[in-house]
Amino acid sequence: MTADPTMTLIGQGVELNHHRGQPEAARELFAKIWDDIGGEQGDPLHVCVLAHSMADVQDDVHQELMWDLRALAAADLVTDERVAQAGVPLSVAGLYPSLHLNLSECYRKLGDLDRAREHLQQARAGTGALGDDNYGRLIKGGLERLAKQLDGAV
Repeated sequence: MTADPTMTLIGQGVELNHHRGQPEAARELFAKIWDDIGGEQGDPLHVCVLAHSMADVQDDVHQELMWDLRALAAADLVTDERVAQAGVPLSVAGLYPSLHLNLSECYRKLGDLDRAREHLQQARAGTGALGDDNYGRLIKGGLERLAKQLDGAV
């Protein structure tokens, strides 16, 4: 199977942000990829993963939320066949816990605790699709931390 070049580029942006501490460079790369794929009209898998990654490099929580909502909407259009074709080691169902985790965190930051709790519940409901690997543990750990924050929130 040939690597999906767009997914490879998105991965390079994630590397810039998470491993090299260069969110501005990642944001610039993601913006170029966004234009190249045709924005929201692009391949739903690319839109989902790119928007999910773009949300992580936003300084403003409203922009982060907008990108996270785009990612969630695109995920609804992705098929397991397309995910496998791109070489992503998850099912579509495995994408949702992370998407809902990020949305929950955005709503928590914005003070909309009801929506934050709704998305936390949706994320938890989907954790059965996660493997017992680094990614699965990362998402589950994030859900536990967020749940504690929300439990302490009024």
